[in-house]
Amino acid sequence: MDKLLIVDDDREIVDLLSIYSRNEGYEVLKAYNGIEALQLLKQHLNIQLVILDVMMPRKDGITVLTELRESDNHIPVLMLSAKTTDMDKIQGLTSGADDYVSKPFNPLEVMARIKSLLRRSSMTQQEIEGNVIERGPLIIKKESHEVKTLTGKEIQLTALEFGILYLLASNPNRVFSADEIFERVWLQESIVSAKTVMVHVSHLRDKIEKATGGEKVIQTVWGVGYKISE
Repeated sequence: MDKLLIVDDDREIVDLLSIYSRNEGYEVLKAYNGIEALQLLKQHLNIQLVILDVMMPRKDGITVLTELRESDNHIPVLMLSAKTTDMDKIQGLTSGADDYVSKPFNPLEVMARIKSLLRRSSMTQQEIEGNVIERGPLIIKKESHEVKTLTGKEIQLTALEFGILYLLASNPNRVFSADEIFERVWLQESIVSAKTVMVHVSHLRDKIEKATGGEKVIQTVWGVGYKISE
């Protein structure tokens, strides 16, 4: 049974999402501020997904997400926010969120997003076994989700960032549109995906360039999409 952590200072929202989640067969933990959320994450090491509100007392969602990513780069995080501007969404995504839903939301949509994130993060060992790719200055290991430079420096990536990198690196010279990347990495149909993909690619590039001294591994083909050359 997958265990979810639902974090929001609005108890009605927590209760609503808890009901829907339990109806889908998930085990649920609840927190009502950022400090409680971090405490539960330390106590329960088998949490498979976090639903995290942005605006909360004591410690906000972006701060919680940042601290979580310092210790765990793989657990999926779905952000909830009453803020709806592109910059608010970009801030959440660049902080390491895997997906973002604006309030008010349809609980059925949230459940669909949860299923998609869990499906992507729970690939079996058999599906990901034994794949190591070298592209430019990078060594990419799919089995362990590790990315290192040729000099041995490890690059810490979120699950989605790794998914994008592996998709492009395992298909050298092929250009993928934002819609294709969204559908193949997020494992759901593309819904206004271009900005979401753009933010994740930008964050991924920054990490790669920082680790490699500025090498441009991911190329933009303007008006088409992204690629990594062989």
